[in-house]
Amino acid sequence: MYQIDFHHPIRIYFMGIGGISMSGLAEVVLKEGFTVSGSDNRSSALTDQLASHGAQIFIPQMAENITDDIDLIVYTAAIHPDNPEWQAAVEKDIPMLSRAEFLGQLMDNYSESIAVAGTHGKTTTTAMLAHILLAAEADPTISIGGMLEAIGGNIRVGGSGLFITEACEYTNSFLHFHPKYNIILNIEEDHLDFFEDLDEIRRSFRRFAGNTLPGGVLFVSSVIDHPEEITAGSDVRVVSFGINGDEDYSATQIACDSHACPSFIWTKNGEKCGYVSLQVPGRHNVKNALAAIACTAEAGYSDEQIINGLQSFTGAARRFEFKGMYGDTTVIDDYAHHPTEIRATLQTALDCPHERVVSVFQPHTYSRTKLLWDEFVDALSLSDVVILTDVYAARETDTLGVRCEDLAEALRELGTEAYYFPTFKEVESFLSKNFLKHDMLITLGAGDVYQIGEALLSED
Repeated sequence: MYQIDFHHPIRIYFMGIGGISMSGLAEVVLKEGFTVSGSDNRSSALTDQLASHGAQIFIPQMAENITDDIDLIVYTAAIHPDNPEWQAAVEKDIPMLSRAEFLGQLMDNYSESIAVAGTHGKTTTTAMLAHILLAAEADPTISIGGMLEAIGGNIRVGGSGLFITEACEYTNSFLHFHPKYNIILNIEEDHLDFFEDLDEIRRSFRRFAGNTLPGGVLFVSSVIDHPEEITAGSDVRVVSFGINGDEDYSATQIACDSHACPSFIWTKNGEKCGYVSLQVPGRHNVKNALAAIACTAEAGYSDEQIINGLQSFTGAARRFEFKGMYGDTTVIDDYAHHPTEIRATLQTALDCPHERVVSVFQPHTYSRTKLLWDEFVDALSLSDVVILTDVYAARETDTLGVRCEDLAEALRELGTEAYYFPTFKEVESFLSKNFLKHDMLITLGAGDVYQIGEALLSED
């Protein structure tokens, strides 16, 4: 594998530079003096920002973009060997690294690295960690899978040896990471277009746990079934967190205010340490906060720094994000695209003032929709009304016969009012005519479903 010397900047080309992670990595090395160029299928705010910082952006992806002066190419999982730029790079024999390989090498340059893994909650927990470390003036470098107001985007280049990032299990990409502080939030079935089953996913997380650097700390949530199987063979210290009460870091006196924002007292080994009042809604965020608390406390940060950081955190983009008011209707957007995430989001909504919860769900990938069909139906049925759009294909094509009309019918069979519309315009038209006073509209999905709420608000 090609090894980068980060002390000697080179010219790097990013295939898929407009992605949330790739754009962040490009910005990191751009600020470190590397020459950066890259391509994507369409321009965006992220590509525009990179261009303003000196990156050369090509739209769309074409073979002629790959020139002989490129020293290294970094590519996303969405880039395949039939891509014209990939083929040109192979012909020119230019070294290539996957996004995960590149991120792993980048992380190795920092003495205090933190990786946040798990099926759910990675972005929120990473954002909470970021707020704590910023409050402590630790000057971290941050790479996050969402937009965070505190850093003005999805990346922050710091001046210390501290690096925080999310670690995704898809295609085993997180196995390229060797963090000092390793957090595993949960392990559930997902990415079944790559993994065979939950057992294979658990084996992958076990290997990831084993990548924790000697002298580091492995943080494991108590929600994980048989966590000892994940930590078996690990030669680093293992710290547990959760809300059962018997973990190393736990929470007591959990309560939610009228806007579903939780407060709690956190404990370490059964002893009370501090009181936290979160500014983000959802009881599930207590577990995310405990992960951030455990990590920063074990890294030596004070209770006061932890409390100040958490209480300054008001959420990351597309995580139960308040978008505005459409008349008397509250418009929320959430990135939830897995049944567990949808359930957590809708349970949070039910704790907020509302007449009806109206969900607009855009399924993400055909394989996930097909393989977790029953779980989606069960989670979505928490809504009073569900509106379904077509699947956001992402990296896939439909070879499974997935029909969102059938998903709507399955919900109706459970007694949930459900509709399907093939276009966003039809969804917007239906919604504009069928709101009641004090409804809560939630757009759900990892694709572009958020545009529906934004379009309605632009009309109001």
